[in-house]
Amino acid sequence: MPKIPHVPRGTLSVFCGNSHCKLGETIAEFLKKDIGKAEISQFSNGEIYVRYVESVRGADAFVIQTIHTPVNRNLMELLIMIDALKRASAERITAVIPHYGYARQDKKATAREPITAKLFADLLEKAGIDRLITMDLHAGQIQGFFSVPVDHLTAVPLLSEYFRVKNLKDMVVVAPDVGRVKTAKRCADFLNAPLAILHKTRPKHNIAEITHVVGEVKGKVAILIDDMIDTGGTIVNGAKALAKDGAVQVFACATHAVLSGPAIKRLEESNIKEIVLTDTIPLQDDKKIDKIKVLSVASLFGQTIYNVHEDISVSQLFGGPEHV
Repeated sequence: MPKIPHVPRGTLSVFCGNSHCKLGETIAEFLKKDIGKAEISQFSNGEIYVRYVESVRGADAFVIQTIHTPVNRNLMELLIMIDALKRASAERITAVIPHYGYARQDKKATAREPITAKLFADLLEKAGIDRLITMDLHAGQIQGFFSVPVDHLTAVPLLSEYFRVKNLKDMVVVAPDVGRVKTAKRCADFLNAPLAILHKTRPKHNIAEITHVVGEVKGKVAILIDDMIDTGGTIVNGAKALAKDGAVQVFACATHAVLSGPAIKRLEESNIKEIVLTDTIPLQDDKKIDKIKVLSVASLFGQTIYNVHEDISVSQLFGGPEHV
């Protein structure tokens, strides 16, 4: 039988699921590592099979898997990859989830609803993770759903720097709802710009209504910032409200490019000049339009993985005490 090479205890090992191979490879390249060898396939009935074809005994293993369409398949693949590492005696298992799925279901808004963000956290811990690295959770309190350490990264400095370099005049940073005020304030501070807030209501899922704008936007270049763009309703309706209140130009940015349903059509037909997103979710060819600019977060995740492996502070990457 062929001899399986031994991995020295504590060796940094990077593995990647099928959800975003390009990001995984770019992160591994940053770390000057090869993606670990794993066989991932499906049985004829759709069940997922995972087998690592190299030794992981004693390894400091990082599994990169973002949760996007098909959400449930990518989630299940991640859980099986973690379970296989645990049963193969990896020393430490860190799930690297650039986009944390089910994050919007973080509380009970009405009777008899689930809290699926907590369920996902329980599944990850039960599968065997020792740590989580993720980015711009829809709700920060999701970190509290875990009993293992969570490194909660943010793309706000990356997005803010993009607009700073553009050297736009008379900017105002706009939060699309009260839930994003803290994020928008951080961006506004970075750009030395004032802050405005949209008053939003949701009569039902994926439907957003903007009632009025709080703050001065007349004659200014407005930058809408959110954690994700899903169907595009919030951003597009917000841009309309800002133009109605006198904004001369509207830009939009977000970390996660979910872009489901009518999103691309809405964005293309909107009055938004440019939409800046990151690659936490891969942008499919049929969703690439001239208005969309994609920034890579690979170096942020790569540096965080290195710091975690070497027991170096992660908060220094973002200059804030909320990231530990």
